[in-house]
Amino acid sequence: MPLKGLVRISLLALIWGSGFLLIKIALRGFSPVQLTFSRLALGALVLLIFVAVTRLRLPRVGRTWLHLVMAALLANAIPYTLFGVAERHVDSNLAGAINATTPLWTVLFALATGTESRLTARRWLGMLLGFAGAMIILAPWNISEVPFRYALACLTASASYGASYVYMARYLIGKDLSPLVLSASQLIAASGLLILATPFGGLTSPQWRLDAVLGLVALGAVGTGIAYVLNYRIISDDGPVLASTVTYLIPLVAVVVGALFLQEDLTPTLITGTAVVLAGVALARHKTSQAVARTTPASSG
Repeated sequence: MPLKGLVRISLLALIWGSGFLLIKIALRGFSPVQLTFSRLALGALVLLIFVAVTRLRLPRVGRTWLHLVMAALLANAIPYTLFGVAERHVDSNLAGAINATTPLWTVLFALATGTESRLTARRWLGMLLGFAGAMIILAPWNISEVPFRYALACLTASASYGASYVYMARYLIGKDLSPLVLSASQLIAASGLLILATPFGGLTSPQWRLDAVLGLVALGAVGTGIAYVLNYRIISDDGPVLASTVTYLIPLVAVVVGALFLQEDLTPTLITGTAVVLAGVALARHKTSQAVARTTPASSG
């Protein structure tokens, strides 16, 4: 692995893995809907600057925008909001650990839609192992410690990411549009969707705490904007296989930074479950590395 590629992938994992921590901090002053809209709008603004500098153009075909709206719903509006709602009640490291199931959902939806014709015994084993790890993290037998329904919201958000990968691979990837343009357009569409959702939780008065504002700005401008550009630079220069390794690093970063900066518990079920999920992902995602890598920005929490 080239040193430059290693540095880039480490930086990207740090940015996206810290996203769950930043959500927790930003929620100290903003509602989940306010948080989601603001991070999407900031991310879109950053990417539009890059689009303008590189003199690219946004899509002009109406059908492309319809697909972008659907992708924005699955990859941004639904999961970002669900993680915001969930992290009011569960630790950020638990949310990051559950997010590790995203590649498993991708394989499952690819199989359901015919994108994947069949799975080998090894990949079926990986699927079963990965979802078993998710159940260990959720720990439904110990509901007193983990608000189970909010942990399920994190799992639903991860499933939405998985569905978005399959949708984007079918309708948006390989359509002679720059990944940067697609990302910027998708965030614009997602911002529009959150404007529609504003009456359902976005009209409360925010608390303009410094830590919440800084967390929100970092999450939007860096985690939802600059990180997209960095991801596609890795894909372009180092290849999608290297880019896809960030999937394994994000939950590890989320677990560590949550413990370091928010003093969140590192429970045996969290550590064991995360390890089991990642082992399952390694077995299950063999043929989907390139597809996942090309759409990885959606899984940043």
